[in-house]
Amino acid sequence: MEKITEKFLLEKGSPKTNRLEEIKKLDLSKLQLKSSDLPVKLFSCLQSLEHCDLSGNRLEEFPKNLELPKLRFLDLSDNQMEDVTSMASLSSLEEVMMEDNLYITVSDSYKLMSLLPKLRSFNGKDITSTANHVRFVFMENLRTRMVALWEKSYSLPVPATAKKMSALVTDFVNEAQKKVKYGPNSISDFTKWKVEIMARDYLRSLTEPKEDLSTNINVSTPKKRKEISLLDCGDLRLIPRKKARSDPEDDANPATGRQCPLTPRRVFAKKEASPINGVQSGGEEESSNDLKNSINKTQPVRLQPLHVLQCHSKQDNMEDFSTQIWSCAFQPQLDSEGSRLVATCGGDSLCLIDCETGMVMKKYKISGEEFFSLAWSTILMSRGGGASTQPCRILAAGGKRGLVKLIHPRCNVAYGEFRVSRRAVSILRFNHRQGNFLFTGSYDNKIVLWDIGGIDSNYNFKVVQLLTLESSSTPLHICLPPTKPEAQLLAACEDGLHCYNTQLAAKGGTKRSKEAEVTFPVYEDKDFNCHTVDGLAFLSDDIVASKNFTHSSIYLWSWTRTRSQPPDKNGRVRATVLAELRWANTEIPYLALNTCPGRSYVMCGDNEGKLWTYHVPNLQKGKFQAGKPIEPTEVSLGHRRKYVPVPLNPRLFRSGAPVARPCSQGSRPGGRSLHQQRGRGPRIPVPGGPQ
Repeated sequence: MEKITEKFLLEKGSPKTNRLEEIKKLDLSKLQLKSSDLPVKLFSCLQSLEHCDLSGNRLEEFPKNLELPKLRFLDLSDNQMEDVTSMASLSSLEEVMMEDNLYITVSDSYKLMSLLPKLRSFNGKDITSTANHVRFVFMENLRTRMVALWEKSYSLPVPATAKKMSALVTDFVNEAQKKVKYGPNSISDFTKWKVEIMARDYLRSLTEPKEDLSTNINVSTPKKRKEISLLDCGDLRLIPRKKARSDPEDDANPATGRQCPLTPRRVFAKKEASPINGVQSGGEEESSNDLKNSINKTQPVRLQPLHVLQCHSKQDNMEDFSTQIWSCAFQPQLDSEGSRLVATCGGDSLCLIDCETGMVMKKYKISGEEFFSLAWSTILMSRGGGASTQPCRILAAGGKRGLVKLIHPRCNVAYGEFRVSRRAVSILRFNHRQGNFLFTGSYDNKIVLWDIGGIDSNYNFKVVQLLTLESSSTPLHICLPPTKPEAQLLAACEDGLHCYNTQLAAKGGTKRSKEAEVTFPVYEDKDFNCHTVDGLAFLSDDIVASKNFTHSSIYLWSWTRTRSQPPDKNGRVRATVLAELRWANTEIPYLALNTCPGRSYVMCGDNEGKLWTYHVPNLQKGKFQAGKPIEPTEVSLGHRRKYVPVPLNPRLFRSGAPVARPCSQGSRPGGRSLHQQRGRGPRIPVPGGPQ
């Protein structure tokens, strides 16, 4: 690439002139420029520049401290931009194009709205309304929460030495970034970035009285928004709950009741502000930390309703109650924190929902498809140019067409698909030890292991079929043991629970049959001839929860003790049952159960829209009597205690971390007769548990 000189800029600029100061339009597109190729001193001479095209290059960031006072339009499309904060000096910028920058996220667009006071268009779309919301309402809510945290837990040291102040700044900034949250999870990076800036500015204002922060706030806040700054943040409540006055989070919407444009799409979502079951407001309030601390392995959880959602209806018709939601799963986190983002599938669409706000962040539709299953995983993305690979969270979804769609939600890219079967896909499950290994179950009675590999910056990928497991009926659930042995798989099928060996052979042997069938005590009843296992999940490294819809109990059994037994002549092993949980008396199949291993909880829906929960923290100690089913666990709803089952219907609940429950009962086209008659019920994913 030719070195950028004054002569080069004069040739690329217009109108034609011999002075850089008179150039108004500059085209430097498709020159393979890197950030280091843009000399700040030379570009600073472009004081009349209004339109600049830098698209089709290899820029990772815009040159820092480059002031172009008249620049109104900047095109950075098709680059390798990773950071936008260096554009803060472009105060007159009104339009920015940043399409086809792989690492630019929603958070980066919010940063631009915050940094550039005149920005009104981003990637060709008018963002005036959203930008005003970010600059005023959003910033004010963050500032209110940040100040409340300071007033509750911090004070200036006496004496205020440089060492003490430095430690205080570090501690307060870190704590503010953890606790001050507002808005959807997709902009959490922006929130942390802005909170850090606000926290440092606020502490600076406390030690420099000449800069009155409150005065600045009142001056910059419009009259319609001024009442927000007067709200008492209390104990920094970050979740909806009982309260005696308005919560600042509720003020994300102005008093007019209009929805603030924080997300790409609005849905029918109602925030449950009032206590459930008619309990009056008031009483002693608990902080979110108290709530989280109350949820442990020895204490029952507290449930609080958050939202009622209807986001899979045909053509967004609120009267459509026939479209069924078949599956949902929480996005895996790269750190130890739980996830607020849940993916759901039903009808012809997939939705990504923020459980805190109840907003549909993204929606993916395929006309004529009906999605039955989805699964998250983390694979590696190569960035090219010698850069190191980075983890990338993807979503796989399949349904009646027999195809698996691969989606990178963060960048809004459905980057590929491959055919699993000529029949419908019944279940998807990624290997939690190797994120590029995907197990698929389908209505042709097969479970197939695929290696979907990684992706490059252009989303090129390759799929390889590794193994086929033959079944005698449709696989409904797939579970992989959390610990060794690693090459084992449990498949809940319409004719029983089967064990498979998934160890890859060096040569041949790509097709296998089951090693054994796990049987249960109820099978000994001669009148009991239905072996369908329609619910399966690991509660711990050893304990498995499973159920048969015709037997009104859920079995908890030991995986290691069961597999240590030699199969009989019919290839069967008897499950070593540890406990039996009393469940609903129903003839409706496929009401799926799930577990929360970190909290020792088993959960299962029923045909009446109720949620049955069981807290079994000391199961291995043998405190439960054989033959006597364990009753559902007492749980707390708000400030009332009640024995479950609890009527839910489609709701999202908070119990330290969100628990999402879709509600669907119906039939899947292309399935076997049992599916066609009764359908498959809700799936209940839990963050931290097997998905």
